[in-house]
Amino acid sequence: MTEEHKYQTVQVAEITELSEKKAEEIQKVGNVELEHHEHVQVSDDIPPELEELLHTDPSKGLTTAEAQARLEKFGRNELAEVKTNPFLKFLSYFTGAIAYLIELACLFAGIVKDWLDFGIILALLFVNAFIGFIEEARAESALDALKQTLAQKAKVWRDGHFVDLDVSELVPGDVIGLRLGDIVPADARLLGINVTGGETEGHLSIDQSALTGESLPVEKKKGDTVYSSSIVKQGQMLAVVTKTGSNTFIGRAANLISITVEQGHFQKVVNQIGNFLILITTVLVSIIFIYQMVKFRGTEKGEVLKVLQTVLVLTIAAIPVGLPTVLSVTMAVGAKQLAAKKVIVKRLTAVEEMASVSILCSDKTGTLTLNELTFDEPYLSSGFTKEDILLYSYLSAEPGANDPIEFAVRTAAEESLEILKNRPNKHEIPGYKVTAFVPFNPTTKMTSATVVNHETNEAFKVAKGAPQVIIRLVGGDDDAVRAVNNLARRGLRALGVAKTIPGDLETYQLVGMISLLDPPRPDSAETIRRCKGYGVDVKMITGDQLIIAKEVAMRLGMQRVILDANHLVDPNKSEEEVTQHCERADGFAQVIPEHKYRVVELLQKRGLLVGMTGDGVNDAPALKKANVGIAVHGCTDAARSAADIVLLAPGLSTIVDGITTSRAIFQRMRSYALYRITSTVHFLIFFFCIILARDWEMKAILLILITLLNDAATLVISVDNAKISKRPDKWRLGQLITLSIVLGLFLTAASFAHYFVARDVFNIPDNDPNDDRLETIMYLHISSCPHFLIFSTRLSGYFWESLPSPIFFIAVMGTQVFAMFISIYGLLTEAIGWSWGISIIGVSLGYFFVLDFIKVQIFKYWSFELTATLWPSKERKSKLHDRREQHEQKIKVQRTIEKVRKVVLISKVLLAFKYASSSEKRQIREKI
Repeated sequence: MTEEHKYQTVQVAEITELSEKKAEEIQKVGNVELEHHEHVQVSDDIPPELEELLHTDPSKGLTTAEAQARLEKFGRNELAEVKTNPFLKFLSYFTGAIAYLIELACLFAGIVKDWLDFGIILALLFVNAFIGFIEEARAESALDALKQTLAQKAKVWRDGHFVDLDVSELVPGDVIGLRLGDIVPADARLLGINVTGGETEGHLSIDQSALTGESLPVEKKKGDTVYSSSIVKQGQMLAVVTKTGSNTFIGRAANLISITVEQGHFQKVVNQIGNFLILITTVLVSIIFIYQMVKFRGTEKGEVLKVLQTVLVLTIAAIPVGLPTVLSVTMAVGAKQLAAKKVIVKRLTAVEEMASVSILCSDKTGTLTLNELTFDEPYLSSGFTKEDILLYSYLSAEPGANDPIEFAVRTAAEESLEILKNRPNKHEIPGYKVTAFVPFNPTTKMTSATVVNHETNEAFKVAKGAPQVIIRLVGGDDDAVRAVNNLARRGLRALGVAKTIPGDLETYQLVGMISLLDPPRPDSAETIRRCKGYGVDVKMITGDQLIIAKEVAMRLGMQRVILDANHLVDPNKSEEEVTQHCERADGFAQVIPEHKYRVVELLQKRGLLVGMTGDGVNDAPALKKANVGIAVHGCTDAARSAADIVLLAPGLSTIVDGITTSRAIFQRMRSYALYRITSTVHFLIFFFCIILARDWEMKAILLILITLLNDAATLVISVDNAKISKRPDKWRLGQLITLSIVLGLFLTAASFAHYFVARDVFNIPDNDPNDDRLETIMYLHISSCPHFLIFSTRLSGYFWESLPSPIFFIAVMGTQVFAMFISIYGLLTEAIGWSWGISIIGVSLGYFFVLDFIKVQIFKYWSFELTATLWPSKERKSKLHDRREQHEQKIKVQRTIEKVRKVVLISKVLLAFKYASSSEKRQIREKI
């Protein structure tokens, strides 16, 4: 992290601390105040007109007529389905700038009855489409998966009867029953009464982690809202339905998924490259067409179809027909490499986009953490050990209780205590017998057990419950209160454990405080560190509580600048300020799906490529919106369907494999794109000039052969060695196209040199119908000289810094040896002999060194400042100004930090002198 970033995040942190203090309630226990951090509930407004419909008699419910009327008004309680026609999806692979140009060339080939070219072009079009369609093989099923998370049946009061009803028929105002294990069928408000109409004791314990990302079950009381698809973990209560279908909390997530239909980053890049190639191809070819129509008017050579055939051959040879295919094959090979590492790619272009991701937004619960409560380091009273608190908490835990806290306590004890391992009877505790047990009661907020120690035959009681209850039970303990407060500030759930003193079953002593936390996955911290090493900034975006998120961030080695969701919807802040918060913060807590979606959207508007990881329904919209959505191991169907990449291995460690593999793939794709654009520029400029100047043409079969052989050879670039960048990769199209034009012009110069040296120095005629040697010479030169350039475009440095793979080298050299033999022996044209063949290949290889040097120099001096100076658009000037301001601010901050360091150093020296002086005086006094 830069010093500037630290300076800015400190300011953000101060704001966050103020908002946290508002959420604290103070409770008095003994002489020290016990802090209680209030749970921040997800709120959902109910419109006044809807509120009027919610006052249903809970003992009778709605009548059938009322329910039918409301069903017509609000619709069925289900999510709208959006289906993608597979045929239309297949046709979508024939769209895009390059595809349109290739299709136009195919059409012209049919018009002039050039069936060989027609077949070749059509085959390449379908090969490219099939690769994309088969590799992705993806149905748009995110909404279907969300729909499947809804409960299928619900208990409802209708016409005075408590009946089973399909959830799709629920309407606002329906009174439903919720019990242990039920999936909540719609958003509903708890009524605080049971099925018989009597008041219920306590609360409902609701697991809504898949919806909000909260790692702990949430206690819901009368008047609170429970959300569709959450799960009842404890209790039973009636509730009145408030919202159904797409209006529910989960329904809004579905709507966000359905509106996210933006064009992918890769498609935009390919279309921009295509637009450039279309522009130069169309302009130059049109000029040649007009020129030949005018010049040869009235002759056989000037017929429209004849001229069109000439232009068509040039167009086919110039168009990068194989560009989409080569890129698709490269990504497909990369997808198979990732699959071997348990990273499944659902959308092929996500392989390329992952290489450019600079920010990875990650859900916390179940992604960075295990999503299971775990025994953390406890607070222990004097005389007790960790084994003691585990044993006594186990004795006071309810066997088989469907409660995550009880499960965590029992699991920790069974894994740590020797007496609980290898027991023949899992229901017995060696050396102890529980003679009486009082389960958890919402009123007392504790469990207790009477236990007999077989060794001493003495009975004692143990109790486990809320910290304030246990502290009162033992008569107060200020140290314990401080310990609980410290745990609460860190977001840890605390439970007190106490036991009676020997010989007295009424007097309790404190054993200690259990601390529970949903812990980070073992590999999460290392994964975050490695991501930062590759220039990817990781941000935690979670629906969990702020203090819990901060504790997890600290354990993961992240900064603790986690903001609450209010910063994203603060009406007093402009969108620019909110965006700056998104960039500078290390994460957000207490967010809902809309907030996660907004964070991704704001960062994308900054021009950043954003990755999003998650596992729950609440993550699905953001996964869909992100440039690369990554569903982690054990995710819900909704998350899996909305994502582009699915991790089969637990944790995030495989994401680093995804980053490195995708960057290797990106380098191969960029290398090929630079080579292919350069070849197209060279080809078009040379033939444009030579046709206008000399009316010189090359046989169509030779032009097509150059294209097919060279593109076929470069298919193996997908297995070439690649230098993995330590920073997110970018296409930098301005740089790419400028470099292509420069290299293309140098190649054109080499082509003219070959042409005129052969014609004027070696006296080989250029327009003699009985002597085609010059045509063969130019064929071999145009085949080899641009093709060897691909060894240079593989990386930004000199070609020897990373040598090509043997397979790639053999494939490229093999095609040129084949072309050389064609030229030497005249298989498709007039033979030129060994001397010309070897000389041309030798000159092409030598010229490759020149082009490699030119490329390195361009990369060396190319910068954004240079771009903004040469092409000073308003956007570039503004961006350059912002960068300079940030740089100046960074220098100021660094100077301030250096001054502070000097002050601290001087203070340490003075303190050291003071300590040494006092120590010397003490020694003198001791001698006296």
